[in-house]
Amino acid sequence: MTRIPRDPTARPGKGAGKKNGRAAKTTPAAERETIIHGAVPPRDVLMRFIAENPQQASKREIAKAFGLKGEARVELKALLRSLEEDGLVEKKRKSLVRPGALPPVTVLDITIRDIDGELIGRPAEWLDDDGVAPAVLIKQSAVGKAKGKAPVGGLGDRVLAKIFPSKDRGGPAYTARIIKVLDKRKDAVLGVFRPTHGGGGRLMPIDKRGEEILVDPDFTGNAQDGDLVEVHLARLGRYGLPRAQVQNVIGSVASEKAISMIAIHAHGIPHVFPERVLNEAEAARPATMEHREDWRSLPLITIDPADAKDHDDAVYAEPDPSPDNPGGVIVTVAIADVSWYVQPKSALDLEALKRGNSVYFPDRVVPMLPERISNDLCSLKEGVDRPALAVRMRFSKEGRKAGHTFHRIMMRSAAKLSYSQAQAAIDGAPDDKTGSILETILKPLWEAYRTLTRGRDRRQPLELNMPERKIILKPDGTVDRVFVPERLDAHRLIEEMMIQANVAAAETLEQKKQALIYRVHDQPSLAKQETLREFLATLDISLVKGGNMRSNHFNGVLSKAEGKPYETMVNEMVLRSQSQAIYSPENIGHFGLNLMKYAHFTSPIRRYADLVVHRALVTALGLGAGGTTPQEEGALDDIAAEISTFERRAMAAERDTIDRLIAHHLHGRIGEEFDGRVSGVTKAGLFVTLPAYGADGFIPISTLGRDYYIYDEAHQALSGEKSGLGYRLGDPVRVKLEEAVPLAGALRFEMLSEGRKMPTATRSFHKAGRRDRPGAGKRPGTRAPRGRR
Repeated sequence: MTRIPRDPTARPGKGAGKKNGRAAKTTPAAERETIIHGAVPPRDVLMRFIAENPQQASKREIAKAFGLKGEARVELKALLRSLEEDGLVEKKRKSLVRPGALPPVTVLDITIRDIDGELIGRPAEWLDDDGVAPAVLIKQSAVGKAKGKAPVGGLGDRVLAKIFPSKDRGGPAYTARIIKVLDKRKDAVLGVFRPTHGGGGRLMPIDKRGEEILVDPDFTGNAQDGDLVEVHLARLGRYGLPRAQVQNVIGSVASEKAISMIAIHAHGIPHVFPERVLNEAEAARPATMEHREDWRSLPLITIDPADAKDHDDAVYAEPDPSPDNPGGVIVTVAIADVSWYVQPKSALDLEALKRGNSVYFPDRVVPMLPERISNDLCSLKEGVDRPALAVRMRFSKEGRKAGHTFHRIMMRSAAKLSYSQAQAAIDGAPDDKTGSILETILKPLWEAYRTLTRGRDRRQPLELNMPERKIILKPDGTVDRVFVPERLDAHRLIEEMMIQANVAAAETLEQKKQALIYRVHDQPSLAKQETLREFLATLDISLVKGGNMRSNHFNGVLSKAEGKPYETMVNEMVLRSQSQAIYSPENIGHFGLNLMKYAHFTSPIRRYADLVVHRALVTALGLGAGGTTPQEEGALDDIAAEISTFERRAMAAERDTIDRLIAHHLHGRIGEEFDGRVSGVTKAGLFVTLPAYGADGFIPISTLGRDYYIYDEAHQALSGEKSGLGYRLGDPVRVKLEEAVPLAGALRFEMLSEGRKMPTATRSFHKAGRRDRPGAGKRPGTRAPRGRR
């Protein structure tokens, strides 16, 4: 059993502070009595109150707690602003929290026990670059009326939990009460089979923290050397290695199928539909005209990637005939009516919530819904009747929305086009299909897009230039090539129309006072703003100060860097400064899109959040069956927390698979030299990206040379103390591949470039006294995933 040692220098915890055989109880209220009532508390008392009361830490609640009035409130406001500027607290929604604080409801993985035998969990997905995920002490005992009924978790379980700041200064920073057990521990283990003498074998772990497992000769199945296999633990002896039985041979670790399965297993992604779910999907029948308008004569079309198998959105545009809107347009967006087929609390619904979203790998998709639903009944196929929820939006010629209406319809797609196919037609090269609809459908769509662009330009959402690379595989599942797909106006057209449809959904539900799940994106914390500001100052680029930051302030920074050698570096730093977009039943707006009301509505086939919004619209507008239920409304907090975690899980799995693919691809090229770019600077060393592959590798600081390297966070640089030479974020470098670990997706490089002369500030950064030489830190090849809109 792994144990967590307690800090011997910490304040006493359990059993401490007893008086007359009873524990001396100290409450926040009692602590407040030790200061002058009505006076602003000291900084340390104020910060402790914020840490221990994350849901009651608004300025108003703090003033009320300490009895502050009049001038004292003004003094409190100034003190809180000072704490924000120092990065000691940050604003989340309407309350102040300590940076990196966990949200009130979080998905945890129970991983180990502490020295007292208590269960310890950590956030299922943790995206903070600044450190490891915080430990959370799981409180199992129930009290009051709930006694005996509270969910009980165990090692290996994934749970949804209510988070509380810990009162025990010597233990984890948080405690948690389990709301629901999401996934029980499974006995299935994944690993690589290696035969041994005598007919048996060993299972080599795919996780650095895993251990070898013995496979007896009678239990090897058909596994061959190097196969990725799934096993079940057959028996565990008191001594020696655990033993297992091979249940499923997935394939050779050289194939992509095995690599994506590693990610699926490592992140706990459900990938096999239970029989009851498949049976329910097969029993589904096409939707009827009940509560529907007949829009089958409207020539809506789908525009998707060429290899798309499901089509959940269709578009159409036309000039607005109303004399009240001269030069205006009407844009219609129709979305597959998944809510008709996936009813609340059905087997399909429970499985969809368990998955949260579809997960996309280079060679496969792990869908949220069975193919019978996603690729057949709900997919807006060309020339086939399909149910949909449609929004018809009117825009002025300046791109301002004049109004919108929602409709539950039956539609029939007039054409299925790919992005490149639609773009080619607009650019003067139509084919047989696009030629017949160029004047009547495509050109009006592009005219409407130009109108919407005027509104977008005025809104000024965050305009990061971060091209995404796409991997093309060979028939055997190995990497063929890596490239950056061209960004077309066809992509932007669909994106902007979907954004406007999402806005309309949020506005309608707010107007109807219907509970929903928003897509929210908080503004960057003041601490991250200050880090970015210090970095930009080294490039003579300024960033405005203050808590009322807007996306156009960042766009100004990006425009100043455009075309400069450090353009990519500035884009990456601005991206790192941003908060994570999440789902929430409370609206704080979407900072990146610069929108006050925003909810995901346009992809219900692949995102559970969109399905929740569809149901809310059906209920709010009285559109028939398939609406939200009171039970679902009451669980929106939990649902939002779960699907936010599942989204990050999917992002991490997709990223890990690409890392492993590239590591496999480069495994045979050890010793070769590559052109790279410094993409990350830490105390432990440098992350280097190979632009030709989109792969990241690590250079430990101990291998950079004999000089003592100083980490300068403001300049994002490592600088040699004696030589003054160093490396900075964005620097082009030449590296040699020293190691590639395919199963871990890790690359390790040797630096060949000498480095460049660094500013004096970086060399004198530790003038007052040298710190210990930084040691190895993050695992090579790992980077934190970023948020999606």
